[in-house]
Amino acid sequence: MIIFKRPVLTQFPSAQDLHDRILHHLTRGQGRSPETASISDWRMAISHLLREMMTDPLMAAQRATQEQGAKRVYYLSMEFLIGRTLGDAIINLRLDGAMDEALAMLGLDKRELLEDEPDAALGNGGLGRLAACFMESLSSLQCPAMGHGIRYEHGLFRQRFDSGQQVEIAEDWLDRPNPWEFPRADDSSRIGFKGHVEEVDGRAVWHPGETVIARAHDLPVIGWNGGWANTLRLWGAHPAVPFDLHRFNAGDHIGAAEPEVLARTLSRVLYPDDTTEAGKELRLCQEYFLTAAALQDILRRFLSEHGDLRLLPEKLAIQLNDTHPAIAGPELMRLLMDEHGLGFDKARNLARGTLNYTNHTLLPEALETWSTWLMGRVLPRHMQIIEMIDADHRASTGRPDHVGIVRHDQVHMGELAFIMAGKVNGVSALHTDLVRDTVFADLHKLHPDRIVNQTNGVTPRRWMRLANPVLVRLIDESIGTGWTADLDQLRGLEPFAEDPAFREGLRAAKRCNKLWLADHLLGDLGVKPDPEAIFDVQVKRIHEYKRQLMNILEAIALWRRIHDDPNGDWVPRVKIFGGKAAPGYWLAKTVIRLINDVAATINNDPVTGKFLQIAYPPNYNVSMAEKLIPAADLSEQISTAGKEASGTGNMKFTMNGALTIGTLDGANVEIREHVGAGNFFLFGLTAAEAGAEAARPGHARAAIEASEDLRAALQMVAEGRFSGGQGDAYFELLDRTWNDDPFLVASDFDAYFAAQRRVDAAYRDPAEWDRMAALNIARSGYFSSDRTIRGYMADIWRVDPVGIGE
Repeated sequence: MIIFKRPVLTQFPSAQDLHDRILHHLTRGQGRSPETASISDWRMAISHLLREMMTDPLMAAQRATQEQGAKRVYYLSMEFLIGRTLGDAIINLRLDGAMDEALAMLGLDKRELLEDEPDAALGNGGLGRLAACFMESLSSLQCPAMGHGIRYEHGLFRQRFDSGQQVEIAEDWLDRPNPWEFPRADDSSRIGFKGHVEEVDGRAVWHPGETVIARAHDLPVIGWNGGWANTLRLWGAHPAVPFDLHRFNAGDHIGAAEPEVLARTLSRVLYPDDTTEAGKELRLCQEYFLTAAALQDILRRFLSEHGDLRLLPEKLAIQLNDTHPAIAGPELMRLLMDEHGLGFDKARNLARGTLNYTNHTLLPEALETWSTWLMGRVLPRHMQIIEMIDADHRASTGRPDHVGIVRHDQVHMGELAFIMAGKVNGVSALHTDLVRDTVFADLHKLHPDRIVNQTNGVTPRRWMRLANPVLVRLIDESIGTGWTADLDQLRGLEPFAEDPAFREGLRAAKRCNKLWLADHLLGDLGVKPDPEAIFDVQVKRIHEYKRQLMNILEAIALWRRIHDDPNGDWVPRVKIFGGKAAPGYWLAKTVIRLINDVAATINNDPVTGKFLQIAYPPNYNVSMAEKLIPAADLSEQISTAGKEASGTGNMKFTMNGALTIGTLDGANVEIREHVGAGNFFLFGLTAAEAGAEAARPGHARAAIEASEDLRAALQMVAEGRFSGGQGDAYFELLDRTWNDDPFLVASDFDAYFAAQRRVDAAYRDPAEWDRMAALNIARSGYFSSDRTIRGYMADIWRVDPVGIGE
């Protein structure tokens, strides 16, 4: 048996070695001399060097897993929001010091190199960033794993603002070569759609009407210390017949390329607008494309190593990240029954022993449903299997008539994922309780041991060591570097919260980050805030339940008060927003326009300018988050209680010393428990109270009439104070706020406004604020994605880390 040595951490390359190898890759790989190389040439050379350094641990991990017959994890997700890879690879390979020296020897600016890399446009928000953190932790913990996603050519979209309104343009991250990926042309699968099903010799045979080729592209994901790497496999869609020469020769030059255009449409855009029937069909096809490509690949790999399908639950675990890959249940059963000849019961048991489902939402509209007509037309064999699964579950459980997968001519993907999963997990303690009590209450009664909790986490390597080096330097000097792999060690900072010198160092680190942000990102917008002001940040997907509307209305109310008393003792504040709205979500896009209109007015007000400014940099992404989060003083986590499953931005802010203003929603509950109630600005209704309030007729109008600040803010919007006198510009938004307000902006507004004034009071005492910030950092260890992944490994996947022989 071959023994593969784990890389020894002391055998890091020297700066001179890195210098020489970078030059080698520049000249031999890029075909450039140092004198003619552009910054992109240098970045590509360094990236190829680091990819080369990842291959040894990647291959050693694969061989050790195979030789030890270890159980593997497969993580299926429509999003992997990995951001930029170069800086992350430098950190995890422990090359930061040597690389800095090598780059200095070459006369290169590290920040310029890092900024040259485009963000990988493979996700949108928290769900995708969570998947990226999980992949990094899986590698850091030496858990054999592979992620499966789609290689989107254009991602979601690049956001810009035109007269304050969101405009979507195509993302172009793949216009330049991606140095991190290994194309795997041999690892391809044929994926069918539509067609018909017939029975042949007692077995169903699906004859797809359309076929595409799924082609794999592998990205290595290196763990902390560089000792283990896993693979993120991204699937690109290609035509089964790439070019119709007959049509071309007949003069139909555009039509000849139609097969390629139709195939590539599947992997062009993340979350196509599904407000049209064509959009719905494309989205369903995308989800099946990913799932089918992944499962075919997983079964091929399994059968090449084991051969006996009965070993599936013993040798692999498949995690479904939300309902997007929920078609995995019917697809796996189709493969087992139709391709491998298993009976329904055996196929069902093997699939259920292999599949697990993570629920990320309580919002009914986010629990996907497809019409039986659409499902039956696009995936006719799967519609048959879904009905079989549903009938089997009904017969075996005696469930109530209102429970099931197929109801009212709709296929409910949440119920399908639940019924076909061995374990179903929520992503925060509160969310998991609500999953049991609300969205899956009936199924929970039938399967009381199926739902478990795994509170989300984020990787400290990316979100502290890479994103906030000035803070990390202070922590390393205070408690050493062991916390990077064991975030609970941050508890060692608690005594330093009482140390004036440490608090001064913490304030200096924050000021450094704020100065950079003010000079660059905010300065580009014409906003020049005082670094001593509160940097008040809300960055996340724009959605009604996240309540960016409440935040901007509070800004209007505060602006009005400052105007009434311009000589008052106001605490300077800059409110920073970031995030995209789905292209078809008109109300969210209206809120974006309002934020920008309010900003244009307030930022040009000479009376209030030194006290209040508003910034909304466009195209929020991972790289922007890495700049905003370390500079934030206040983290806005203000969703309606009971609506946010977990949140992960809240964790990143806490780790970086921002204090939270928030409701008892999602992981806010656990953050407050860990950092201490006195170090968290709580406001608002609880989940139970919010439910009762939303059911009360006229709740919005009553709350507005009782609040002078909110009523005045809404009146200014209605009068056109922020829209050039056009009083009807926000009619629909105002009408919804006055007469509907399902997410209780009005009901929570006064409590939110009062909590913000408590923030002002606390910020006036720098020593106390810095003590609170230090305790937030010191008590954030629980929110490491390493802890989350250990929970999945023990409670859901039943998988152990794999050692590499010495």
